[in-house]
Amino acid sequence: MNEIEQNKTRAAQWFRTLRDEIVAAFEALEDSHATGPDADLPAGRFELRETRRAAPDGGDAGGGLMSVMRGGRVFEKVGVNVSTVYGQLGERAQRAMAARKDIPGLADAPRFWASGISLVAHMRNPHVPAVHMNTRMFWTPGAWWFGGGADLNPCLEYPEDTAHFHAVLKAHCDSHGADLYPRFKAWADEYFFIPHRKRARGVGGIFYDDLNSGDWQADFAFTQDVGRAFLPAFVPLVEKRRGTGWGEAEREAQLVHRGLYAEYNLVYDRGTRFGLETGHDPDAVLMSLPPLAKWV
Repeated sequence: MNEIEQNKTRAAQWFRTLRDEIVAAFEALEDSHATGPDADLPAGRFELRETRRAAPDGGDAGGGLMSVMRGGRVFEKVGVNVSTVYGQLGERAQRAMAARKDIPGLADAPRFWASGISLVAHMRNPHVPAVHMNTRMFWTPGAWWFGGGADLNPCLEYPEDTAHFHAVLKAHCDSHGADLYPRFKAWADEYFFIPHRKRARGVGGIFYDDLNSGDWQADFAFTQDVGRAFLPAFVPLVEKRRGTGWGEAEREAQLVHRGLYAEYNLVYDRGTRFGLETGHDPDAVLMSLPPLAKWV
């Protein structure tokens, strides 16, 4: 196995390891002592389903593992998906990527390999913020790069929760360079903005793409630390807010805010567009959509 293939394998294995850690932590939250209005609900469990990418020629094009929990007492809906897909890039997918960057060699050899983890959690208690995280590696015959990030999406914002989430992300970024957090925070503020609403979908986080410093090991190490930051950034917020009482007004605010999330992911999100354009399982691609939402 050459170095490129070894790197692909390491990245895919890491995303799967991170998925396993997060799923275990989320099921532990469901099992932990519950208080508040949802305490009598049964603890939720993830349902697993293998996914496949549909190759135009019917051959092997990779796939992944879709892990979704619905109707838990902490998580109303949460998905933690991993995938490794590969093959030819169709014309529409090539055009979508060309709008982002000039990828060396893609025009002559439109092949790709991509692996990553994608997580979106919509919470039962409106006081607990929704959250998103993903990290990924992308390869073509002429280039490779990493991307990802995490952002917090509360419908009822607590400034101290926002500060904690950002502080943990910053600490993990700072170990790789003091310039990374401010740069990637600004990128998230721009990326997770909903132009037609003229507002952000949440309180931000970090976002990065096209990360290729020339040092694969360093870029992979940074991407791993973005993944490692997620649980300590998010789980304490769940533990703090899950027992807070809520009623009809809070639920209304939550459902309306989820409408923003749905609009963003269907209209602007790059990962949604790429997943659908390349033939990945649509249920896995659209896992991010909330179970219920409302528009006023």
